[in-house]
Amino acid sequence: MVKFLKPNKAVIVLQGRYAGRKAVILKSFDEGTRDRPYGHCLVAGIKKYPSKVIRKDSAKETAKKSRVKCFVKLVNYQHLMPTRYTLDVDLKDVVTADALQTKDKKVAACKATKERFEERFKTGKNRYYNVVLKKKFELYVVS
Repeated sequence: MVKFLKPNKAVIVLQGRYAGRKAVILKSFDEGTRDRPYGHCLVAGIKKYPSKVIRKDSAKETAKKSRVKCFVKLVNYQHLMPTRYTLDVDLKDVVTADALQTKDKKVAACKATKERFEERFKTGKNRYYNVVLKKKFELYVVS
């Protein structure tokens, strides 16, 4: 079988609290682990997308609208829909599978992920990843 859920692949979460949200695969576990005996992967995604910024917004409003909220999670392969896009953001040194063991490490990993995603948004790279999906699976986005 061809392995297509590779690191840095943009995916859409289909089930659970973050259904319909975009995420990026950081590490995949094809054979599973002792705790999770099925294929799954570590993903980091956007919980709250940045809002639209208009010209008359003040600097304070622009900064507030450019904020991003993130999540880090282990997700079953069955609950992901891959897209044709890849994201070249480097999160491997920040987020690891060990970061999900304790609350403190998870919060720190989420903060670091948030900083990287906001920096990515402000530079204007990977526009697809910052666009909110209007309908649950509408993927007709011009890249």
